[in-house]
Amino acid sequence: MSNVARSRGRGGFIAGFLVAPLALYLIFVIWPYVQTFGYSFTNWTGQSPTFDFVGLDNYKALVHDEVFLGAIWHNLLLLVFVPVVTILIALFFAFMLNAGGRSGAGGVQGVAGSKVYKIVYFFPQVLSLAILAVLFGAVYRSDEGGLLNGVLMKLGLVDAQSPIEWLNEPKFVLWCLLLIVVWHGVGFYLVLFSAAMQSVPRDIYEAALLDGAGRAQTFFRVTLPLLWDSVQTSAVYLGIAAMDMFVLVSTMTSGQFGGGPDHHSEVMATVLMRNFLYFGKSGYACAMGVVMLVLTMILSVITLRATRRERIEF
Repeated sequence: MSNVARSRGRGGFIAGFLVAPLALYLIFVIWPYVQTFGYSFTNWTGQSPTFDFVGLDNYKALVHDEVFLGAIWHNLLLLVFVPVVTILIALFFAFMLNAGGRSGAGGVQGVAGSKVYKIVYFFPQVLSLAILAVLFGAVYRSDEGGLLNGVLMKLGLVDAQSPIEWLNEPKFVLWCLLLIVVWHGVGFYLVLFSAAMQSVPRDIYEAALLDGAGRAQTFFRVTLPLLWDSVQTSAVYLGIAAMDMFVLVSTMTSGQFGGGPDHHSEVMATVLMRNFLYFGKSGYACAMGVVMLVLTMILSVITLRATRRERIEF
């Protein structure tokens, strides 16, 4: 068999395996995006099979929708704080568990009991968001039965007659949700960074110690530069998670699909679902979905470019 015939046979064999996955991807992933984009230019109600083309009216209405604009601002705040706080805490714990202990006969090592700590820190990751909502609902309860209020009352920082309603206070609610996301994500990224650190030759850490570098210098001059690719990837995934937040907001805050009090915990996904299911503005909700898609893609590109560095820089 000639080389040309052999290459054609190999190409047909590979193409045969790619047709089915590609078709499924186009039908179940790409086509819904195309439909959503098309519906965003209509006044579709979600129930009627008929609808009219309205052009850019839905997008013009979004510019004047204060609730949706406020939701975008909340998502942007979460986009900044969720990745930064989660990555910093995970990096710190990963460094301590892998190279933060005293150097002994076996060279650089983590703190005592590091293997146990990894399991403990990873435990929140195995819990679903629905369970987290129930768990932290008990933490944020506004009476003495709430863990947070109970502790503050014992310390004398909160009056038992006027406890703090954490999820009903406009200035607290978004940060309470942020705490849950960080608590849930730190364990996963700790394990991710730990795996990356274990691939770093111990000789590098030992050389830094011999040169008199402290823990802080070792972390910023050695660990962080070598883990930058993992940090970059983590920032993108956490940014995408911050652009969602639908489950926690809809289950833990007041209002239809959450968003309360007075829209102070509103995110784009909750506004979208409310317009789609309750107000019958499905075409308008599709326009919100398109905006979410575009913003997520833009922010992902910005994050990748902002965190991109050549290894020679380090």
